[in-house]
Amino acid sequence: MIANRKNCSIEHLYAVFNSTHNGILAVDNDGIITLFNKGAEKILGVNNRDALGQKVDELFNIPSLISILQSGVPDVGRKVEINGISIYSNRTPVYKDGVLVGAVAIFQDTTDIENLARELAVAKDSVEILETILETTYDGIVVVDKNGIIKRFNKAYQTFLGIDEKDALERPVEDVIENTRMHIVVKTGKPEIGETQKIQGHEMVVMRIPIHKNGEVVGAVGKVLFRDIKEIRSMVEKLDITTKELKYYKGEVMRLKGSRYNFKNIIGKSEKLLQAKKMARMAASSTSNVLIRGESGTGKELFAHAIHDSSLRRYGAFIRVNCAAIPANLLESELFGYEGGAFTDAKKDGKPGKFEMAQGGTIFLDEIGDMPLEMQAKLLRVLQEKEIERLGSNRVVPLDIRLIAATNRNLEEMIRQEKFRQDLYYRLNVLKIDIPPLRKIKEDIELLGEKILSELNEELGTAVEKIASEVFDVFRSCDWPGNMRELKNVIERAVAVSMGKDRIIRKKHLPLYLLDPEEASSPIEHQAGCSLKEILDNAEKAAIESALRKTNNNRKKAAELLGIHRSGLYQKISRYGIERNSLN
Repeated sequence: MIANRKNCSIEHLYAVFNSTHNGILAVDNDGIITLFNKGAEKILGVNNRDALGQKVDELFNIPSLISILQSGVPDVGRKVEINGISIYSNRTPVYKDGVLVGAVAIFQDTTDIENLARELAVAKDSVEILETILETTYDGIVVVDKNGIIKRFNKAYQTFLGIDEKDALERPVEDVIENTRMHIVVKTGKPEIGETQKIQGHEMVVMRIPIHKNGEVVGAVGKVLFRDIKEIRSMVEKLDITTKELKYYKGEVMRLKGSRYNFKNIIGKSEKLLQAKKMARMAASSTSNVLIRGESGTGKELFAHAIHDSSLRRYGAFIRVNCAAIPANLLESELFGYEGGAFTDAKKDGKPGKFEMAQGGTIFLDEIGDMPLEMQAKLLRVLQEKEIERLGSNRVVPLDIRLIAATNRNLEEMIRQEKFRQDLYYRLNVLKIDIPPLRKIKEDIELLGEKILSELNEELGTAVEKIASEVFDVFRSCDWPGNMRELKNVIERAVAVSMGKDRIIRKKHLPLYLLDPEEASSPIEHQAGCSLKEILDNAEKAAIESALRKTNNNRKKAAELLGIHRSGLYQKISRYGIERNSLN
């Protein structure tokens, strides 16, 4: 029975030896190997059967193991080399009943230890870096465990609260930080970000984040985002200023480049107008030439601006040329430029033409149907070759432009009459946009009228609130030969005439030719040769005089009655020469 227990104990002991990761080698007094576990097999590369019973100094070169048998003194923590293998080893004598009976060496491959040492070094460096960040950051940071006990408390928080870390560590966080919710966050496990917290009279903005490990909350970290809510207000104000500056400079760039309008400025929901806008948007995404057709006053230039603004060339120049407004003998030099001394009165240093000025952008040739035939031929060559020569120069200038042309003329009829080149027509008419006249989109008149009124109020400094429905009824009954231009002129006149107390444009404020076409066939005839500017000036002067009479020459009240600023009223009184005596 005892023998069986001994055998079991020995087997158990051997099982333990063989299960350990370290190598174990034992010898007797004669240096004969009596124990050689699996760890030793793996590290030294020798089978247990080949090692047991062998003299250790013949099989392995283990320094000091034999000497330990002689001296009985242990040798611990030494790095040695056994058969070319680098290991860490502890060599110890074995005593029984006070008598030296052998020695044992416990060893481990240095590779494992060195890898572990490297990992520890990396971990140490990482901890040191995190510690440095934690201590040098401007923001206050606190770390608590799952019980809300403070474990870390960085210098920024210590300085702000006037508390040393040693007085904060291992204390409940609610006892140290005023109005904190860190102890609640570790219980709920829910983060709180961007919350306000009042500490020492300061409205602070903080965040509290739970720390999870294996699905459980083991602590939380709190961070002060802003030490005072005033910091946020300051940042918002700075951002707002920056945004306004960006908007201003962007507007200045666009203004200097020439484009002033975009598709948002094209108002209307009628099918014909929406189709024109659709074609214009397609043209904006293309690089082909565009021909815009439409009656005078329909907004052809507005569409040209919008196409440029939505194209890849929007940050390039938008150069407008009215072909009908430039004398035929000057058109070539305007378009292509000239060298110094090219002709009489030419500038000494020469002058770039409109095409050169449009490099990288868009050139808009308005009223293309009025271009002389000779210039049409030269324009055709420019479009084909994509290059120009200044007058008086042999130097060729390559062009990188996008051409948009517009006309209210019937080009097809002009081709039949040989007044417009057919080859140029096909060059221009790659993408055609037909803008409908106002009489064909009368369902948009109300939207257009409201938009024009808003723009005029801003432009003129007036405060007319709306256009009465009876006025739109009249508008819808008209044919509008002058299209949008005529509509704007009518509303501008009505604004000047209607500067009364109710600030509403009514039917009585419209010109007679709209109300009674039989009596007034045109606004020019009805006003006996007066220009629109004269009509507006006379109406504005009369409205100001009327307001001053009603208010007994009280200019402040008169300005309020007219819906304009007092300084604006003073300017108009001076402009029209209105004298106090003339009002009596």
